[in-house]
Amino acid sequence: MADNADTGTAFISVDGRTLRLVGELTWDPGLVDRETQKGMDGIHGRKITPRVPFISGVFRDSSGVAVADFNGMNDVTIFAQLISGKNVTGRNMWQVGETAVNSEEGTFTVRFEGAQGAVTEELAA
Repeated sequence: MADNADTGTAFISVDGRTLRLVGELTWDPGLVDRETQKGMDGIHGRKITPRVPFISGVFRDSSGVAVADFNGMNDVTIFAQLISGKNVTGRNMWQVGETAVNSEEGTFTVRFEGAQGAVTEELAA
């Protein structure tokens, strides 16, 4: 039986360094948000604002990883390869938010954000 899995396995690297991805790999190319502008007399139009592109995930702590190093990451390239064959790339990204380690599970969450166009998707052939 052929393996037709579309989700469940992924590999990720930051500036070429492979990290131990636990799960919850999430990304958003961050195009735009649209909000309907309404008034008491009906719909007035729409408001369009930029959305922040991001890539985030839960990673496993190990003796070869200094979690504090993530806080200083700026202008990094994130590359994620999914089992579906899709590749997600983030260029010129910076780390945002906390990187607190859960010592019971040995995990921590990292989120990278960037400017418009920073996150791109390459579809499977």
